[in-house]
Amino acid sequence: MMRWIDTHCHLDAQEFGALAQVERASAASKNVAHCVFPAVEVGNFEAVRRLAHAGADAYALGIHPLYVAGAPDDALAQLAAALQQQRDDPHLVAVGEIGLDFFVPELCASPLRERQLAFFREQLKLARQFELPVLLHSRRAVDQVLKGLRDVAGPGGQWRGIAHAFSGSFSQAQALIGLGLKLGFGGALTYDRALQLRRLAATLPLESIVLETDAPDMPPHWLYKTAQQRAAGAPQGINSPAELPRIAAELAALRALPLAELATATTANAVAALPRLRRLLASSPRSATRVHTTSTPRAGTGGK
Repeated sequence: MMRWIDTHCHLDAQEFGALAQVERASAASKNVAHCVFPAVEVGNFEAVRRLAHAGADAYALGIHPLYVAGAPDDALAQLAAALQQQRDDPHLVAVGEIGLDFFVPELCASPLRERQLAFFREQLKLARQFELPVLLHSRRAVDQVLKGLRDVAGPGGQWRGIAHAFSGSFSQAQALIGLGLKLGFGGALTYDRALQLRRLAATLPLESIVLETDAPDMPPHWLYKTAQQRAAGAPQGINSPAELPRIAAELAALRALPLAELATATTANAVAALPRLRRLLASSPRSATRVHTTSTPRAGTGGK
């Protein structure tokens, strides 16, 4: 039986509320064996931890670039303390969601641009310190994210983790892969007009790709409603991890690949990117199939 891993899902978001466990059960019924819940700010560290433990899933701790402006002055110290406190928790699989966002105009100007860069660099250092992979957000900022990764890792340094919701160029994809990272693909690849993204999804090495929903964000085309449709009363569909198998089917069609082969490959890739998933998958009642992984170099000490 095929099993899927949603490597990036914000099931703690207010859009789900009390229905989070219902949505998780719906995804499980569609063979989504595991979800990874990244934090976005200090205030939801405990929420993602509890959610992961409740469903035998995984979580990451970090401060999202869109939340940097409102982060308390001691946010990085609080993150370091939380990583220290939870360092032996097998459900903690990464530092994330961290990164840079130069899409929002006010985040591109001083002082928030510099604050973003400082938060990103310090969180990369924490990932190295605690020997954890990273879940990266890079919206119109892939080159700057690459620079941060290279600066913190040093010459020849490698990383484990995932460049979430990747939408850069082929050369940027190669650069991230060269640093040891996997690339996350989700609902955005289901749009016919996303020509560059669909080319990347179809042609990048299969071993570099993992699947995600970014739920409730990044809805696939069958959930999206235009502004005109919304004005006419059509509700915007809410993305959920239950959409992952259908997104995977679109990717399999793009690559002319049997769906079962894609499931096996992307599961192995997710475990390679987030090694603590191996133990969780082996003990999860949702994961009846054996997990195969590819060998990747140890990463040293280390998108919503």
